[in-house]
Amino acid sequence: MESSHIDGTSSFGRFFLPGPTEVHPEVLSAQDQAVIGHRGPAIKELVGELQDGLRDLFCTENPVVISTSSATGLMEAAVRNGARSRVLSLVNGAFSQRFGEIAEACGFEVETIEVEWGQTITADQLRERLAQGGFDAVTVVHSETSTGALNPISELSEVVQEQDDVLLLVDSVTGVGGAEVRTDEWALDFVLTGSQKAMALPPGLAFGVASDRLMARSAEAPRKGVYFDLVTFRKQLDNLQTPNTPAVSLFYALAKQLDRIRLEGLQARWDRHQAMSDRCVQWVDMMREQQGVALSVLAPEGFRSPTVTCVALPEGTAGPSVVSAMRERGFTIGGGYGKLKETAFRVGHMGDHTVSELDAVLDALGEVLS
Repeated sequence: MESSHIDGTSSFGRFFLPGPTEVHPEVLSAQDQAVIGHRGPAIKELVGELQDGLRDLFCTENPVVISTSSATGLMEAAVRNGARSRVLSLVNGAFSQRFGEIAEACGFEVETIEVEWGQTITADQLRERLAQGGFDAVTVVHSETSTGALNPISELSEVVQEQDDVLLLVDSVTGVGGAEVRTDEWALDFVLTGSQKAMALPPGLAFGVASDRLMARSAEAPRKGVYFDLVTFRKQLDNLQTPNTPAVSLFYALAKQLDRIRLEGLQARWDRHQAMSDRCVQWVDMMREQQGVALSVLAPEGFRSPTVTCVALPEGTAGPSVVSAMRERGFTIGGGYGKLKETAFRVGHMGDHTVSELDAVLDALGEVLS
């Protein structure tokens, strides 16, 4: 895909999938460097630099695991290292459901709290279920990419902290880098993301932070496997290395992007993503009130992801046809996911995109839907 600088002078700013995200040309070109060995002094220097930037991004003092895998790998790592036997899965969309399915596939007993797609899990719902006892881990998705709903992670974490020995495992795949995430302040036991979402990197890396409580669990976990053993990751990070051969070229891209994020400022980055989310909501309201097109934002006010908006369509308008018509106009957006395929579309406004670039997408959408 041809791209240029984020100023919109060429095709950059026309790819608005909810992941993978459009990658800035400077970040792509950073990969064009010689490969280095993964057990020498050069990799230690690089990993040390990456750790500084990643700690800032996750708002943590703990080491940040860098895994050459998709985020799914660290979802499996979360349950294999952090669960003992019985997991409570908080489900409000396709990817939160998948987190529970991963735990079940890893051999754990899984129960769910499930709400309608587009809604979020409340602290009271979680407190009531945990009070029944018997759970040792809770899985939750921060930003539910299938619906654009943002779960109140800090509030849910407070509820989990009320329990004696329950860990909170957080998928923030479309959160970290675009939505506020304060790992240490919110006492998250494990939080993970993938490179190809709000961090706006090529696919192929995943990142995670484990609490001391989770690391103690990991040290005793009998079926955590080899590749995603978090104890091994930590030992290697102490030496500024990775357990297995890393994707060095992607590390170069990561270094460049972390530098760009630092220059923008984390709060400014969060604010930019929130501004894009707000703009989508304003556009939906305008289409409904001024153009008479019965659109609605699926997620409720106050619980909308800064990185992805899911728009419910009026009866008689098919999601795939909207996506196709946008493609003909040179824009890529996301279709409705899973059971929402026919009734919704999604706009992924994350990474290095701006409100002005988003306006061009919304203008084209207005033409399609009018």
